Amino acid sequence: MASTPKGPQKVRADYNIDKQTYDDFVRLCSKKGFAPTVIIERLMRKYIEQGGQI
Repeated sequence: MASTPKGPQKVRADYNIDKQTYDDFVRLCSKKGFAPTVIIERLMRKYIEQGGQI
């Protein structure tokens, strides 16, 4: 039997973030209709594409 290709794997990230910053970030994400994980993934991709430059 042929196997089906696996989907993208996910990794759980555990970081210490200032509570006020996190709360503001989640609040803004919900206002814009995005899930926080989507925003973080996009920021990580952009950071990689720029070669680690902010």
